Amino acid sequence: MIEILKTWIEGFGISGTGADFLCWALAAVLVIVLAIIVNFIVSKIILKIVSVLIKSSKSKWDDALLNRRVFHRLANLAPIIVIYFFAPVFAEIQAWIEGASFCAIVIIGTLVIDAFLSSVEDVYRSYEISKERPIKGYLQVVKIIIYVFTSILVLSIVLGQSPIVFLSGLGAMTAVILLIFKDSILGLVAGIQLSANKMIRRGDWISMPKYGADGDVIDVTLNTVKVQNWDKTVSTIPTYALISDSFKNWRGMEESGGRRIKRSVHIDMQSIKFCTEEMLNKFRKIQYISEYIDKKSEEIEKYNSEYNFDRSIKVNGRALTNIGTFRSYLNSYLRNHPMIKQDMTFLIRHLDPSEHGLPVQIYVFSADQAWANYEAIQADIFDHVLAVIPEFDLKVFQNPSGHDFRSLSGKIAN
Repeated sequence: MIEILKTWIEGFGISGTGADFLCWALAAVLVIVLAIIVNFIVSKIILKIVSVLIKSSKSKWDDALLNRRVFHRLANLAPIIVIYFFAPVFAEIQAWIEGASFCAIVIIGTLVIDAFLSSVEDVYRSYEISKERPIKGYLQVVKIIIYVFTSILVLSIVLGQSPIVFLSGLGAMTAVILLIFKDSILGLVAGIQLSANKMIRRGDWISMPKYGADGDVIDVTLNTVKVQNWDKTVSTIPTYALISDSFKNWRGMEESGGRRIKRSVHIDMQSIKFCTEEMLNKFRKIQYISEYIDKKSEEIEKYNSEYNFDRSIKVNGRALTNIGTFRSYLNSYLRNHPMIKQDMTFLIRHLDPSEHGLPVQIYVFSADQAWANYEAIQADIFDHVLAVIPEFDLKVFQNPSGHDFRSLSGKIAN
């Protein structure tokens, strides 16, 4: 090409150094123009045709490649290859042009591989298995290795040394490398353990107070696990912390189909007493326990008659109590509640009495796991429980307030 241009220029009467310089300049302009034309054809015509074909197809893979701009990055190779191909035209700087072009090809190729791996992760996340076994951390390790080797290859080209020289030096730098990539190595090991043991997956609800995390896992990477909290903030937890520290995963609750309701009402123990006949007649009118009252009264009457207890003193023999009847009412009420899981743990029990009274605990499971619905169900149940307690001649215990003291002082003053 140079000789043809030189002959053509000398035809205009230009010779010597001026002809050589002009010949080189024209050759450079022609190569640059050709590279621009090739870049235009590839990026504006071929790439658009490929994009249209991909968008019209039903496959997920090609869409992921397009969204991650794999083809766009690949198109950047076209002008570089043109320049590399015409490097022999410039004999004096051929080695420099080839070296620079090869470095550009290596870097662009690395970016293409990076985008391709990201598209692989995108496609994988569209499958259900990705929640149980995320691969983002492994892909990040592959990317780190590729970038390290790309850096070594580019340095070897720039410095004119064999890549083996740099690779042999890595052994001596092992301690430094381990220090630099400490978090990545720990994250890789932790990621393998988390995935193998199915300890965490995308979409899980986890709680980790140490890191202020309480919400859904939205991403699991090589170094971090991102948790979107219920207030829409995002907590970032080091991946290895999920192995070294404790955390709570609520997946078991979600898979069970129920959500636990565990709450107590404290009863004033001074209001606990035996049921009178008047109270029993009143309780018989309560739909949920009318049958229980009749059956229990008959059973107790039979027992007391059999052993001839003197019932003029209430402690003799057996008798119904208002607290026991209330407990039976709660049991029947919740057994008939449409939003309580009947096939899971179901307890209405007393806890240890304390200075705050006798705790009556409801330990059941809601059939609706959604947070707002669960709280509404729980609130409705205890609204009813608190309202019905006085019907059993019981009182809820609460510490005296300022209003109580003012009322008492007013009565004393009167």
